[in-house]
Amino acid sequence: MLKILDRYIIRKFLGTFILAITLIIAIAVIFDLSEHLSRFIDNKIPLKEIFLEYYINFIPYYANLFMFLFVFISVIFFTSKMADKSEVIAIISSGISFFRMLQPYMIAAFVIAAFSWYLGNFVIPPGNKKRVDFEEKYFYHRNPYAIRNVHKQIAPNVYLYIQFYDLRSDVAHTFSLEKIVDGQLKSKLLAKYARWDSVKQSWILFDYYIRDYYKTYDKLIYGRKTDTLINITPDYFKRFNLDITTLTLPQLNRFIEQEKLRGSENINSYLLEKYKRTAYPFSTFILTFLGVTISSKKKRGGTSLNIGLGLLLSFAYIFFMQVADQFSIKGGMNPLLAVWIPNIIFTVIAFISYYIFAPR
Repeated sequence: MLKILDRYIIRKFLGTFILAITLIIAIAVIFDLSEHLSRFIDNKIPLKEIFLEYYINFIPYYANLFMFLFVFISVIFFTSKMADKSEVIAIISSGISFFRMLQPYMIAAFVIAAFSWYLGNFVIPPGNKKRVDFEEKYFYHRNPYAIRNVHKQIAPNVYLYIQFYDLRSDVAHTFSLEKIVDGQLKSKLLAKYARWDSVKQSWILFDYYIRDYYKTYDKLIYGRKTDTLINITPDYFKRFNLDITTLTLPQLNRFIEQEKLRGSENINSYLLEKYKRTAYPFSTFILTFLGVTISSKKKRGGTSLNIGLGLLLSFAYIFFMQVADQFSIKGGMNPLLAVWIPNIIFTVIAFISYYIFAPR
């Protein structure tokens, strides 16, 4: 049963958080609008499309991306105000322990963390697809259904090259297969284009020739049309333009399992995305605890000092995030450990802060 104090703190927490995130996102939208206004005008994009396909998906994505930092700053701000008004001293003096006072903070943090986890795994990914398609179409002027200059080793000593691939029709233009052994070209297949046959589950080559190279002579075969089997399906090409932030959690899990079977070199990047969707919402609890400990005692610098310290710690958290990500992607660190390193470090900082700053 929530008491008056609990309801008061929860109301302060959530109210400050909503106000902070609204103001920051409003500023972000204004800066983004000023940056892209000329593109909106030059491309004659309808206002309805700008707001319903871009900004309505831009706002939740960036709000959720840094929601844990908004939580941290919000906790520091309104708890510092309470400390300046001696409200925290009154609460502790009445016999309520620091950890009992912390309970409503954690209830509010749980609400925000659960909301963030659900948004990040099920709501935002479909919206990201619309936002990314909008950016590809109007900002980068790239065809979302086209892939160019594909180079891929598909078997030992066998290399594939495609100049242009159309994702809508599953047609590969300028299709080339080369077999190279010990640096020597042994065979080359070149076709004007290749089309995927979904019934036969094979590629049909058009206007092709095959040249086999031997020590003393070459053998040339050419024709108008033939079938061929290679270890690639159209699903492989769909992954070229795939942004994993557009995948819901079940889709991401299936994608990761498929990439593991294929031996993908980017598996750590995919696992990082998956683990971040849990680690970041969980950081809400850690940063809430840290925010309360460093701002619940009245200081000479007041609210401004606590806000400054909060911003410094926020930048430190982002720094640890980026460094850990790079260690995982380029250094081979376990992705799960990399994602949780900032939380582990800040958990230690939070308990140290408790013993230094928290009122008793």
